[in-house]
Amino acid sequence: MSDIDLAPIPAGSVVLHDARRKMRRTVQLEPFEIGVFAVTEEVLGEALGIAANHPRRPAVDLSWLRAVRLCNALSEWEGLDGAYRVDGEEVTWLVDSDGYRLPTEAEWEYACRAGSTAAHYGPLREVAWTAADGVSTPQPVGGRHPNLFGLFDTLGNVWEWCWDLLDPLRYGDYRVFRGGGFADDAWSVRAGTRRGGGPRMHHDDVGMRLARGGFDAVDAAQGWSLAADRERAMGDGPLPSGWTPLR
Repeated sequence: MSDIDLAPIPAGSVVLHDARRKMRRTVQLEPFEIGVFAVTEEVLGEALGIAANHPRRPAVDLSWLRAVRLCNALSEWEGLDGAYRVDGEEVTWLVDSDGYRLPTEAEWEYACRAGSTAAHYGPLREVAWTAADGVSTPQPVGGRHPNLFGLFDTLGNVWEWCWDLLDPLRYGDYRVFRGGGFADDAWSVRAGTRRGGGPRMHHDDVGMRLARGGFDAVDAAQGWSLAADRERAMGDGPLPSGWTPLR
């Protein structure tokens, strides 16, 4: 198996902004690790036992469910405990596991910003592949400048799945993806932009980035909690004008 490069990310805080719900919250984060690059076709190919046509390109067309299963497969390959319990399409994060997993949304944004409070951690032309470059496919990882944590392509190139639900009241089981892609303009390729898709959906501009880190908790860690998911799904809290609850 090709080496998976992870960068250590120090403890800190990040302010998350949900523009649709007009809400902000500050999340305190413990130290964790996150991939220097998005998962490449090479890593995916080796995990599945298939050849990679473009080894250094980010792997795309990965559903969220496939992404969590890949996390568990890579953990097993390296003798780590899996971070997820998967029962059909029901997935439980085993928060105390140190196996590979998807970052929480708060971890992703904190790692992407690397101390920046601006929409971009550098000039987009230097740090990200976007629609302005006129490319029609994901580009090999590491081709633009990294952020101050040493992470490449957290903006642009491909969107990246996170663990969190997008908004269970409005979007049901949709999961968050972040970062913008090669076909998106500067408005979408921002550190705070949120999009999402169903756990079975796959897209030609959505991939994943691995994280690691276990925590002394059961149903809450790094800005996510099962209780908050359930509360939002039940309809507690304000909805923007014109929105109708799913339940």
